[in-house]
Amino acid sequence: MELTLGELAEKLGTRLRGDGSVRIARVSGIREAVPGDITFVANTRYLGYLSETRASAVIVGEGVESGALPSLVSADPYRSFLQVLQIFSRPPDQPPTGIDPSAIVSPNAQLGEGLAIGPHVVIEDGVHIGDGTVLMAGCYVGPRSRIGRGCRLYPRVVIREDIQVGDQVILHPGVVLGSDGFGYAFDAGQHRKIPQMGRVVIEDDVEIGANSTIDRATTGETRIGRGTKIDNLVHVAHNVEIGPLSILCAQAGISGSTRLGRGVTLAGQAGLVGHIEIGDGARVGAQGGVTKSVKAGETVSGYPATNHGRASRMYAALRHLPDALRSLRNLEQRMRKLEGMGNGHDAPRPAEPSKRDSGANGGDRSGPLVAHRNDEGQSA
Repeated sequence: MELTLGELAEKLGTRLRGDGSVRIARVSGIREAVPGDITFVANTRYLGYLSETRASAVIVGEGVESGALPSLVSADPYRSFLQVLQIFSRPPDQPPTGIDPSAIVSPNAQLGEGLAIGPHVVIEDGVHIGDGTVLMAGCYVGPRSRIGRGCRLYPRVVIREDIQVGDQVILHPGVVLGSDGFGYAFDAGQHRKIPQMGRVVIEDDVEIGANSTIDRATTGETRIGRGTKIDNLVHVAHNVEIGPLSILCAQAGISGSTRLGRGVTLAGQAGLVGHIEIGDGARVGAQGGVTKSVKAGETVSGYPATNHGRASRMYAALRHLPDALRSLRNLEQRMRKLEGMGNGHDAPRPAEPSKRDSGANGGDRSGPLVAHRNDEGQSA
């Protein structure tokens, strides 16, 4: 597929600057772009690459000069770039509709129209699957689980018993929904398993990345809200509730019974303890360790997580710690020396008296002259 830059400008509703006849066939990042590509600059850190890029055109923000490089000027360059990606992207491969001969499907399952059920898929009793859903090779759907319309399950997805999945949900390879929550009680010298009797509810338009796991509730439900996007290798424990339109980045982990509000963002490797609440629109920085509830709209980072601005100052100060310790040791050494001089241990000894002074006073030549009293109390 190829479009001229002028055609792209019309589709995106952006302002054309430069040669509109330039033909665009691909989309690429500014550093790896080659002729025929369109790229973008949404961050000022990348402005320096404008003079080096080999791209045929660039999407820039208002007030950004691109020199001789033809450009599309947008109020939101990143959004325009995403639109270009959608224009040039190839839709995912669609497996043929029907049931592969190697699949095992219970006669008690209710299957919608236009399904694509791949090799070695297993669908148990009481399962309900909506129209147009795709289950690729090796997927497993446990008893009484329900999957909505237009879902896409990549290979080796496991959905255990009594799980509910909404419409237009995407589950990437290795996702597990409904694994047992991590619940044990120490009794009579051993860890006794607490039955995990609840379920998982995945609302509409959720996407879950490869090898992420969502544990079933002990009782009740673990719920992932509408439009939430979960990255690879994320763990959501039992009875967690995640509000709609939240973002969970790779390797985030949420302990049991924690509640996330609407539009919460957890950056990579963020970890949350159990039984706390994260308010609407709150953000947790990368590797943030959250040990208490976070207010709506607040940004926290560090461990234990605290206000991001304060955490940044603390980490900046931490870089100076070796120098500060060295200065402190030097001050301690100087203080010890001064204290020693004060109690006479390190004080210099006075000079011995001259012979003339000793003879005149009849004093001892071994030390300084001192006044003393005789037995009658008179000065000698």
